[in-house]
Amino acid sequence: MAKIDNVLAILWMLSSGEKITAKQISEKLEMNIRTVYRYIDTLSISGVPIISDAGHNGGYTLLNNFIEAPLFFDLEEQTSLFHAAIFAEEAGYYGGEALNRAISKLRKYSNQEQETKINQHLTSLEVISRLSSLAIEPFLKELEQAVADGYSIKILYHKSGQEQSKNRLVDPYRIIYWNNKWYMIGFCHLRNDIRSFRVDRIESLMLTKNKFNQPENFSARNFFMKNLLPTIEEKEGIISLVINGNTSALDDICQHWFLGHYLQERTSNQAVFLFEKEMIYKYVPYLLLPYGKSIQVIEPISLKKRLIEVLSELIKFHQV
Repeated sequence: MAKIDNVLAILWMLSSGEKITAKQISEKLEMNIRTVYRYIDTLSISGVPIISDAGHNGGYTLLNNFIEAPLFFDLEEQTSLFHAAIFAEEAGYYGGEALNRAISKLRKYSNQEQETKINQHLTSLEVISRLSSLAIEPFLKELEQAVADGYSIKILYHKSGQEQSKNRLVDPYRIIYWNNKWYMIGFCHLRNDIRSFRVDRIESLMLTKNKFNQPENFSARNFFMKNLLPTIEEKEGIISLVINGNTSALDDICQHWFLGHYLQERTSNQAVFLFEKEMIYKYVPYLLLPYGKSIQVIEPISLKKRLIEVLSELIKFHQV
């Protein structure tokens, strides 16, 4: 371990507020006790207010006002960092290795009481999500670096519905995590427009030396959500979808990421949505069928007919 890491490790152990001996530091950090004395002197010379008590019950402590400095994390802050690491790992975050190193330092520089309490909080939380592909982690790291430094990238991208992948030159603006998938938002030189790209469909990536400037006031979040869930204002062919049902089923429907976006009115037993005509017949039947008899379509009547068609198609398919 580098000298600076050892010094910070000792400082972290002293921050617990409890008296600690040179021998305890030596054993915890696996270093010679004389080295501990040198590092303690280094901290004292640098201005850290270390109190040294000699004798049988002696040891080192810090002044209280220094212990409360923002450099140190209390139990709640440490627990939050551990929990954040769990969420990041489940999301397939590319910086997992560095994050684990940071978490290891938190563990190593905590006293026994802190470790016990943190472990109690850690076992109280679990995150269950879809398995993320480890293959995209290197791409995510390179993409983040390109976004941060403002360099264009060359990618080989496979678009859904196309047989052949295409080479593209892209100015990456942001990386977005949504619905268990990673996306890149950037300017595509092939299309001469801003596009979104699924990271798991990138087959190869190469950083270029071409610098770019992001457009002012551009919101990747707004761009992504607008393309994913377009607004229906001032569009022709808008249809009202009226659904009656029990409170629990309607709550679930209204909170759905797609259906909820088009919710207009809601009462205890009814929900009203506005959709484009094509959208309501293409997507909505498949989203409503799982609710069975817990809901009833009131309007439009044509959607009820479409639900019957979809059910008939499914029955015929499974009877073969």
